Amino acid sequence: MKVCRIVTAGATALAASAIVGTVPPAVQASSASTATWTKQHPATSPPAREDAAMAYDAATGTAVLFGGSGDLDDTWTWNGATWTQQHPATSPPARQAAAMAYDAATGTVVLFGGFGSSSLLGDTWTWNGTTWTQQHPATSPSIRGYAAAACDVATGTVVLFGGERPDGANFRDTWTWNGTTWTQQHPATSPRARQGTAMAYDAVTGAVVLFGGFNSRTSPNYLGDTWTWDGTTWTKQQPAAHPSARDVAAVADAATGTVVLFGGGSPDGGVFGDTWTWG
Repeated sequence: MKVCRIVTAGATALAASAIVGTVPPAVQASSASTATWTKQHPATSPPAREDAAMAYDAATGTAVLFGGSGDLDDTWTWNGATWTQQHPATSPPARQAAAMAYDAATGTVVLFGGFGSSSLLGDTWTWNGTTWTQQHPATSPSIRGYAAAACDVATGTVVLFGGERPDGANFRDTWTWNGTTWTQQHPATSPRARQGTAMAYDAVTGAVVLFGGFNSRTSPNYLGDTWTWDGTTWTKQQPAAHPSARDVAAVADAATGTVVLFGGGSPDGGVFGDTWTWG
């Protein structure tokens, strides 16, 4: 089974340290009790930004970062020691708050939508480790930013949920990418409309986990609910404990068999610095 490490739009360079490849059992065992955050000092690095899109590319063993605030359209890869700017033959237009996830079925990273320099976008691109290729699927989600995406290894698809609409409201639709086209799903139950949601694959249960987000048209605006996607429908979970309501938290699946969530924006306008695990 291929492994994917996912971050959502809004989970920027802060999540880089949490994105790792397949870890040998000995390392897993030792890191369980000694793991910590370590500031890296790479020889080269992307310019400062927020709302970049980033995902772990299991095919090349690197983390891929694209775009971000400031009308950026650059591509960088992280090999565990340093950043390298890539200069692909083709590249998506500049954007921020795009959704990006690894597609384990095709061994490519998929990027969708985001905020362009003057409008929302709804284009689909794939990264094969060397260059970006624009895809032209028969069907596609509508234009949006701050959607959540995750690699669903169990079904061999990328799952995309929600995002911000052009009118400032939020979507609550679910789409899957099979390597060729997007298909809208019509689950029996579904989370409320939202943007800035944290979403990642839980390898232990074989489900995609969704947490929190922000809805501009509801009260309260900040959400703190947990949902799981089994490939057919969403199920609301009722955990005994959970993070407080927040949006744009960083999230990834970990070598320990858990989903790790860090930080996010708080209802009072501040930011969180807490760490939570699901599993």
